[in-house]
Amino acid sequence: MTVRVDEVRAAAERIAGRVRRTPVIEVASGLTFKLEHLQHTGSFKPRGAFNRLLSAKESGELTGQGIVAASGGNAGLAAAYAARGLGVHARIFVPANAPAPKVAKLHKLEAEVVQIGTEYAEAYLAAVEARDESGALLLHAYDQPEVVAGQGTVGLELLDQVDGFDTVLVAVGGGGLLAGIATAIGDQARVVGVEPELSQALHRALEAGEPVDGPVAGIAADSLGARRVGDLAYAAVQDNGVRSLLVSDDEIVAARNELWHAYHLGVEHGAAAAYAALTSGVYQPAAGERVVVVICGANTDPTTLI
Repeated sequence: MTVRVDEVRAAAERIAGRVRRTPVIEVASGLTFKLEHLQHTGSFKPRGAFNRLLSAKESGELTGQGIVAASGGNAGLAAAYAARGLGVHARIFVPANAPAPKVAKLHKLEAEVVQIGTEYAEAYLAAVEARDESGALLLHAYDQPEVVAGQGTVGLELLDQVDGFDTVLVAVGGGGLLAGIATAIGDQARVVGVEPELSQALHRALEAGEPVDGPVAGIAADSLGARRVGDLAYAAVQDNGVRSLLVSDDEIVAARNELWHAYHLGVEHGAAAAYAALTSGVYQPAAGERVVVVICGANTDPTTLI
């Protein structure tokens, strides 16, 4: 199964007025940031959440039982935000060690929060059980066509906002954002995934020739800690020649600190991973290459910005 670019365009029309068209800034010659951390709830995730819920509303799948979702934090915030916007109940399953700021925001969004397990995969199994028992609509964090199509609207905006670019660097957890952007612009620009060394679901899949389970750890595990890359993401990677680069926790921390001190951008560790590919030298642009870095999440404890 793959997501088509016309589905991304349809998502853009469907969610218009419910999500922000986030700005871009050129921070150096040939280097542009897409400031998706300024999206509602502090990450790109509401794009996919709204597209999933609105599509389900159109088809009659969205019932009085509301929605269930599992998340390390950001996808749950987006699900709760979209559900509140449509007037439906949201039950969000998150790991017991989910960051306190994200859990607090879930409560502010009037979601029912269930903390279970120690990683996303365990929370997801609990969400599936809840769906089966209640008949609620399941909103996947990254591996549903409507979710991927919604995230792909980031790529469509880039085509309108940036006058020519060669490469887009995107942080990867389960791969929904990467899949969406690759689908939207993969025939016009190079898309490169960047993963933490300790949570490298896409990298493992590329080595194995298919999505496989693996360990999740590291400083960015709350947002990039998928045990397995999504099937839709893997298909998009194969179709668009996307490669995966790995960065260490130390490199992520250094990039996050630079984003704060050099640009006054307070972001979570996962959001700094894509920029870490540049600051660490893991990705070295060619002469004259025009690079866009997607800054994808802001849900962090500001006291940890040093």
